[in-house]
Amino acid sequence: MILSDFDLWNYLNRGRIVVEPFEPSIVRENGLDLRLGDEIARMKRLEEPLDTHGGEVSKYYTIERGESFIIRPYEHVLATTLEYIKLPSDLMAFVELRSTYARLGLFIPPTIVDANFEGQLTIELVGGPFPVKLYKGDRFLHIIFAKLTSQVEKPYKGKYQGQRGVTLPRLDKQRKG
Repeated sequence: MILSDFDLWNYLNRGRIVVEPFEPSIVRENGLDLRLGDEIARMKRLEEPLDTHGGEVSKYYTIERGESFIIRPYEHVLATTLEYIKLPSDLMAFVELRSTYARLGLFIPPTIVDANFEGQLTIELVGGPFPVKLYKGDRFLHIIFAKLTSQVEKPYKGKYQGQRGVTLPRLDKQRKG
């Protein structure tokens, strides 16, 4: 079941969904609009492969803070939301780019928010055929909440729980053999 604005207000007013900072205008007909934060991570073009079994991730990104950002053609960046959210263990969410930004050629890969997640979202954003300037505070994402048939047995407590700001991939050092 997808939550309507009526349901969302009930969840928000009862503290079952937490959004900080909260602005009433982000509540939409069937979801919440989240705003762009003040930080992005640009992916660098390097020839050296990143070792997914524990390589040094930070050298593959340049983190920028600011009031606005230009997304270059076909560039991949990580962007953070202004809002810190907290979901209960019986709700998950689908993350979509707002259609205005999609019409500008921007794209995000399919993204979900797991039941019991809390933190600012870090979203991959891909540029289109021309540069686009985005501003901190722009409503750029839409999240749609789905009620699960029951509470999850293993609520999310993963490595991105409680993240603030743009968060780079956290690779696990995996053993071979």
